[in-house]
Amino acid sequence: MSEDQIMDALRPVIDPELGASIVDLGLVDEIRLKGENLTVQIGTTSPSCPMGQYLVDSARQILRDQFSKFQEIEVLLAWNPTWSPERMSPELKERFGWA
Repeated sequence: MSEDQIMDALRPVIDPELGASIVDLGLVDEIRLKGENLTVQIGTTSPSCPMGQYLVDSARQILRDQFSKFQEIEVLLAWNPTWSPERMSPELKERFGWA
């Protein structure tokens, strides 16, 4: 199991306010694989984002569906590091006209 596989699995998690994947937005902050446990830390585009819990729940469900081999899957919401548009994928920056 690799971090790339985890990132690919998270790609369908869409921030409903921006209509873009949390992966392309650069919201996946950390992935920790330790034995049969997986911990993923994600952020939001702002500390006051009302969709934080929705993103956490969506990410957790997708990871559980795709990686049943893990004994524990934890998805945490974090605000450090602070998100900025520089974290977005080049494709998304172009789509939003920020390239």
